[in-house]
Amino acid sequence: MNPVRLHATPLAGLTLIEAGSVSDARGRFTRVFCEDELHALQPGLHFPQINLSATRTRGSVRGLHFQHPPASEAKLIRCLRGRVFDVAVDLRAGSPTFLRWHAVELDAEGPLQVFIPAGFAHGFQALSDEVELLYLHTARWSRAHEGGLHPADPRLGIAWPLPLSNLSARDAGAAPLGADFAGITP
Repeated sequence: MNPVRLHATPLAGLTLIEAGSVSDARGRFTRVFCEDELHALQPGLHFPQINLSATRTRGSVRGLHFQHPPASEAKLIRCLRGRVFDVAVDLRAGSPTFLRWHAVELDAEGPLQVFIPAGFAHGFQALSDEVELLYLHTARWSRAHEGGLHPADPRLGIAWPLPLSNLSARDAGAAPLGADFAGITP
């Protein structure tokens, strides 16, 4: 099997993972997670919660979501079906890339996954109909600690590739960041 390759992004800690895979006449086998290979991302990386989202319609946006301390979480994201514009926003207080965002296209056929460290918000836009994303979380979800940003927040200036559509009530109702938002300490 090919080794997993890690690719840095402009936001420290946000890492693209090129999954190791082998293909033959039967199809493909891909390693999604190996603790030893991803140790460099976060020693002792452990995922107590794994979620699957299914999004029906192209243009739909989910996010931008995060959890406040002490329930901050890192995420490993993989597209299982379709294609998405996957976005991470740095919310870490004192970070040199505070409030900057980075996006990558993920698709079911490609080798890329994305590791999003604690202290980032995450969201995506479906670039095709019938999208499924697999999320591995380093912390269990906590309603008391959930946070969200509006995907069209002008302070973030995310260049979504399609008009935003099908926002949940929670995402559509997220308030824009105030000038006093100083970030979170994961």
